[in-house]
Amino acid sequence: MKSMANPAQDGFLAALGEGLVFCQVLIRRAAAEFELRHMQDMAAAVESLRMIQLREVRELAQTTAAGAFRPLKSAPNLRAGWRLTVRGEDSLFEALNALYPGAVADWFAARSAAPPVTDYRQFTSRQTGMYRITATLANEAAEAAVAACCHEDFCLKRRLWSVGGLGPEGASHKSLIPCLEPCAVMLEFARKVGRWEQGVDAPERGEASPAGNVGAAPAECDFDAPANPRRQRFVLEKRRRAVTSAS
Repeated sequence: MKSMANPAQDGFLAALGEGLVFCQVLIRRAAAEFELRHMQDMAAAVESLRMIQLREVRELAQTTAAGAFRPLKSAPNLRAGWRLTVRGEDSLFEALNALYPGAVADWFAARSAAPPVTDYRQFTSRQTGMYRITATLANEAAEAAVAACCHEDFCLKRRLWSVGGLGPEGASHKSLIPCLEPCAVMLEFARKVGRWEQGVDAPERGEASPAGNVGAAPAECDFDAPANPRRQRFVLEKRRRAVTSAS
């Protein structure tokens, strides 16, 4: 039973039907009971999955299978191999909010006639202190930064905001969870790109070759590490745009 009226939750339940994939989680409904599992385990036998309790969901979302911290809950690295069964709508939304904080509210907001989207320029114009540099990025660098940082390899939210000539992502791209404004990871990455554009610790030309990077994987937001995948993709995006501009 749901404790009080909530338009976002009501809309989500109506869209849910008997089942829905929400980012990397498959939700199945049977009367007042809901089963959640990783979509990778869609066809897995019940007995092959570890049964977890609602109180364990937040901890599940904190780390990858390798034990690394997940700063971005919409990253495509949610652990698989588990199963959660809850009774009642309140418990369902408690689980979803632990897995994807604020996602149901954002999903509902994005379906309105005028979604509350804040594009890159609007967002960075409000920044102060060390993040003021993010507003100074030329469109070419900002577009490359966004294309790299928000790539589907790193985030499954569908970006609805834009920058320069880089428009919103298509409706069939990524997942049902929308991104209404740049996140903290994007802001920090843009700050680092701003420093690189000023010539401070800029990536080397050969850095974008993964084969040349040996050793433990760097932390997801360690953008100073040459092997950081977002840093490498930014180098590739800059090269691609340079070639396109020259052709």
